[in-house]
Amino acid sequence: MNKRKLVVVGNGMAGVRAVEEILKIQPDKFEITIFGKEPHPNYNRILLSKVLQGDTTVESITLNDWSWYEANEITLYTGEPVVQINTNQKYVVTSKERLVPYDELILATGSLPFMLPLPGAKKEGVTAFRDIYDCEKMVKASQKYEKAIVIGGGLLGLEAARGLLNLGMKVDVVHIGDYIMDRQLDPVAARMLQRELEEQGMNFLLQKHSSEITGHKRVKGIRFSDGSWREADLIVMAVGVRPNTGVAAGTDIEVNRAIVVDDYMRTNIPHIYAVGECAEHRGFVYGLVAPLYEQGKALAAALCDQEHPGYQGSVLSTQLKVSGVDVFSTGEFMDSDETQSMQWIDGIHNTYKKIVIRDGKIAGAVLFGDISEGARLLGMIQKKTSYKVLEREMAQGNDSKDEQIAAMADHNIVCACNGVSKGKIIEVVCEQSLESVEDVKACTKASGSCGGCRPVVADILDFIKRNGAEKEIEKEPICACTNAEHGDVIQAVQHYPNDSDAQLMSRLGWESDGGCDVCRPALHYYMSVHSNLIPDIVEERAADGTYMAAPRMYGGITGAEQLRVIADVVEKYNIPLVKLAAGPRMELYGIEEQAISDVRKALSSAVFPCGTGLRAVGTCAGIRYAKHALHDSLTLGMQLEERLESFIFPTELTIAISSGLDDEAEAHGENIGLIGAPGGWELYISGERLYVAMKPEEAVQMTEALLTYYRISAFYGEKMDSWAERLGLTLIREEMLRRKRRESSVQNQQAAAAL
Repeated sequence: MNKRKLVVVGNGMAGVRAVEEILKIQPDKFEITIFGKEPHPNYNRILLSKVLQGDTTVESITLNDWSWYEANEITLYTGEPVVQINTNQKYVVTSKERLVPYDELILATGSLPFMLPLPGAKKEGVTAFRDIYDCEKMVKASQKYEKAIVIGGGLLGLEAARGLLNLGMKVDVVHIGDYIMDRQLDPVAARMLQRELEEQGMNFLLQKHSSEITGHKRVKGIRFSDGSWREADLIVMAVGVRPNTGVAAGTDIEVNRAIVVDDYMRTNIPHIYAVGECAEHRGFVYGLVAPLYEQGKALAAALCDQEHPGYQGSVLSTQLKVSGVDVFSTGEFMDSDETQSMQWIDGIHNTYKKIVIRDGKIAGAVLFGDISEGARLLGMIQKKTSYKVLEREMAQGNDSKDEQIAAMADHNIVCACNGVSKGKIIEVVCEQSLESVEDVKACTKASGSCGGCRPVVADILDFIKRNGAEKEIEKEPICACTNAEHGDVIQAVQHYPNDSDAQLMSRLGWESDGGCDVCRPALHYYMSVHSNLIPDIVEERAADGTYMAAPRMYGGITGAEQLRVIADVVEKYNIPLVKLAAGPRMELYGIEEQAISDVRKALSSAVFPCGTGLRAVGTCAGIRYAKHALHDSLTLGMQLEERLESFIFPTELTIAISSGLDDEAEAHGENIGLIGAPGGWELYISGERLYVAMKPEEAVQMTEALLTYYRISAFYGEKMDSWAERLGLTLIREEMLRRKRRESSVQNQQAAAAL
């Protein structure tokens, strides 16, 4: 079989990571060619500052050496950038006039340093800080000159300044803003950091606007707009970057701020993709490594025809060590009129923590000095955790480091850059008897990119060595009848699938025979999902001891025949209250115990017991009547309700389906929402988008996969938003895809057997 030709323009972290993901899925599908501008194999650009500071070498920050390209049969051209793309005939041309055809093309050209257009900016001694060549130029300058100015008080500028200090130069940091690192820190944390750096020898010139670089052939200093002047032998510009989109110029590839891509990193031109700092996704251009790696996974899935929800955007987080000082920020960390914040400052230990709250949910955080809570806070922000969780933690007092590690769920992400969870770290440490953080990094890549999570990885490793993989955490009993928690009950039901409810209660040490109104329904639910027995359905009574019945109206649709049946039942059994409820559905209240079975029989099978299933599937007026309708919500609603009517759930839930983006059925506000978009159906859980661009049959499949996972993994009575917050959307997406793949595999096997 002839391999398809895959050309990658750019040998940086984003492009090569996408190639790594492709090799994981289908290592033999493509003949891969990579072009790089620099004369080096793929290296970790984030750690360039460590090279400049003398803490490491170029070889040690190499991510994929020459042997990796050879082992994977990848052709690598270094020092040879692509300068032209012919999108019609599908080939690229390099700076050496090499012409290479492609079937699939990935643009991973990264970004270029922004150089201020100041008079004198081209003098000798003015440099950027972007690649290994810039590092070498700064090292040579330090061997001959004494005074340096770094323009830019952001992360890159401070790292450059720290490196120049290490090289023995006197350093001034010039910054246009009121405080340093104003894109990563709030004013309090920034000023604490500035004091630390001043003690290390840096000098800061804030609110300074550079106007001219002085000198004849070589730089002598810099003049500012206020008329002042500062001497310098070396000037480093670290004021930001801009997407490198030059190779797309002159083609039909859509470019805005960067190369415009969809959720699968596809450009508007077929077979051309973009990933990394040169790509613009939903109006955003990401410069941090974690989003770029997530993009690489989506791109690889698209190229290898694999199921994937697509790249959904990222909650940005910055976890760094700036000149030896740990700082962390994530989400919406600046105060505003719409937010509130909680702050803690420890002047003795020089630490600072701020949690930002929006609409009662944790929305952002800043940490200074002690960043051990960073990964946990990022997870809470992604799950939109209520601030009350923090209040409860504060009321219980500060946990020790061991308790914090033990309390972390296995699915909690420790290394955001590489998506490595606590559970994965525990797994490899125990299975391979790992002894050091370097061992963990080699096996999982945790701490292998920005390195900010290294302290947490070290804490987990130390915890495992001293305590083993597990540590007992205080349990929350299911009710006062027993010391067993929900997990214990589930485990017992799974282990003894033929036990009756009485036998299970006996095994788990129930103190009261038969349990209570709290534990009994929970046990019956777990038996219905996990055991071989089908327990009797326990009807829920109203406050006056009567019962309720709800006629099923598929997709919220009814007609004259069903309404006549309902009217006849109401009259015959003297039902006192007929109520239209949310969902939408109709509820009949006040049914006497002796009549409930007859009522259900009269209403046929389109009735379900209250509290055991899908409450209803609501739809808008549909493709014919709804304004701005894009898809058929009525048919999809009926299909879903028929498919799911036999399901039993931990608590009642509602699905809403809108045929267009104006969301007439208010799907965003329901447990599960489906909204018609130009590219297909979009699936939401409690307002958070899970999947996009689905055909009707895919929408049914993915909704069923979501609800199946909810059934087996949620605790009885646990609402869907709480369940999603506990597990996290990433884990839920992955499990849904696994279930959908298994279902497709079974269907394919059945189809093959029928031939």
